[in-house]
Amino acid sequence: MWKRVYQTYHRTNFHGTQSVDWACMCLSSPIPGQKQAPAVGHCNGSCSLDRNGNRSSTSVPNGGELKHRTHATDATQNLIKDEENLGYKEENAVYKENALEQQKLLQEQDQKLKDAEQEEEEEYKPQIRWPDLGAQAFLHIGALYGLYQLFYANFYTFLWVVVTVWVSGIGITAGAHRLWSHKSYTASLPLRILLAFAFSIAGQRDAYTWALDHRIHHKFSETDADPHNAKRGFFFAHVGWLFLTPHPKVVAKRKVIDMSDLEADAVCMFQRKYYIPLFALCSIILPVAVPWYFWNEDLWMSFWINFNMRFTWTLNVAFFVNSVAHMYGNKPYDRNLMSTEAPIVSLLAMGEGWHNYHHVFPWDYKTGEFGNYSLNITTGFIDFCAWLGLAKGRKSVSPDMVLRRARKCGDGTRFLDDEFAHKDQVWGFGDKDIPREDIVELAKMQN
Repeated sequence: MWKRVYQTYHRTNFHGTQSVDWACMCLSSPIPGQKQAPAVGHCNGSCSLDRNGNRSSTSVPNGGELKHRTHATDATQNLIKDEENLGYKEENAVYKENALEQQKLLQEQDQKLKDAEQEEEEEYKPQIRWPDLGAQAFLHIGALYGLYQLFYANFYTFLWVVVTVWVSGIGITAGAHRLWSHKSYTASLPLRILLAFAFSIAGQRDAYTWALDHRIHHKFSETDADPHNAKRGFFFAHVGWLFLTPHPKVVAKRKVIDMSDLEADAVCMFQRKYYIPLFALCSIILPVAVPWYFWNEDLWMSFWINFNMRFTWTLNVAFFVNSVAHMYGNKPYDRNLMSTEAPIVSLLAMGEGWHNYHHVFPWDYKTGEFGNYSLNITTGFIDFCAWLGLAKGRKSVSPDMVLRRARKCGDGTRFLDDEFAHKDQVWGFGDKDIPREDIVELAKMQN
C-alpha cells in the first residue's frame, strides 16, 4: 500500500513526469477482479469501499471534476528539468545556503582584520614630542659645553665626575636592570635603598617605568611592540625613541606585562612616587653642589660638567646597548637574534655588552658567560654585596645549558677559540660521536 504511494510521489516530484492529487489517491490495496482506480491525473469522486468491499465513488457536487492541485505548467516542468540537470535537490538547498553564508562571514572577518591592520599602520605616523626633543637638545649641546669646561675645572671635579658616573651606572645595571627588570638576584632592604638612590642620580626615569619598558623590549624584541626597535635604525634605537611618539603596540603591551613584583616592592614604588623631587635632588643639586661647596668649584662650570656632561654621558653609554649591541658583533648563542656580543660596550657599560648571551639567558645575574670583573664591574659589585650578605639568590646558567644552546642556535663563533672547538664533529658514518638520535633516524631510513 505505502509502496505504491511512495513510488507515485517519487515519480512525480523527483522526475517531474506526473502530477499527483493526494485527495484522489487511494490508500487501500486493489481488490482482485476489480477495475483499477482511474489513472492518476483525473478523479471522478472520492474513493471509498462499500460494505461488500467494492469500490464506490461519490460524485463531485455539480458534476465537476477535482482539479490537480499540484498540476505543473509546461514552464514549471521545464524549470524542474533544468534544476535536475544542474544537480539541484530541494533538501540540499538550505545546507548550501548556510555554507555560503559561513564562507562569506569568514571572508568578511578576514577582510576586517586586514583593514584594521592596514588602518593601524596608516594611522601610526610617529610624531615628534617637542618638549622631549628640546630636553635632548639642551642636554647634548650643554654636554659639549661641559666637556669644554672640564679642561679648565679643578682636578677634583674630574674625579667627582668619574665617581658619580660609576655610582649612577651601578644604579642602572645592578638596580633597574638586573634586579628590578630581570629578578636575577634578590637584594636586602639596605641594598635596594642604595640602588634606588644611585639610580636616581642617573636620572633615567623611575625604576618601575624603566623596568616595564625593558621587560617589553625582551618580550617583544625587534617588533613594533619594542620601545626601541633596532629594525627602525641606529638613531631611533639609540635616542630617537625618547622624543618620538611610541607605536600603539608599545602602549598596548605596557598594560599586559606583569609588574606585580615591583608593585610589592616598597622601595621601588617610593622612588616612583617621588621621582621628580628625587631627580632634582640626586641628579642635579647634589652632583653640582658638592664641588662648589667642598673645593670652591665655579657653580656655573660645575652645572655644565656635573649635570649636562655627566648625565648625557651616562645616557648615551646606557643606550649603546640598545643600538651598538643590537647591530654589531658576533652571535655565539642565537644567530636568529639581533642582539650581539660587543666587548667595547661591556667596558663602557659595566658589563652590559654581552648582549646576545643576555637575550638568550636574561635571568643570569652576570649577563654574560666570559669576562672578568674588568669587563663586568656590575657582576663584581653583586658578588661583593653577596659576600657582605646584602644580596642572595644569584641565578646563573649551567655550562651544559650554554653549550647546548650555542651548538643548536649559535653562529659558530662560540667554539672557535676554546676547548670545545670541534668537539662533536664526525668524520662520517660509523663515527662514535654521531648523536644517538641521528643513528636511530639513519637506521629507519636504511630499513
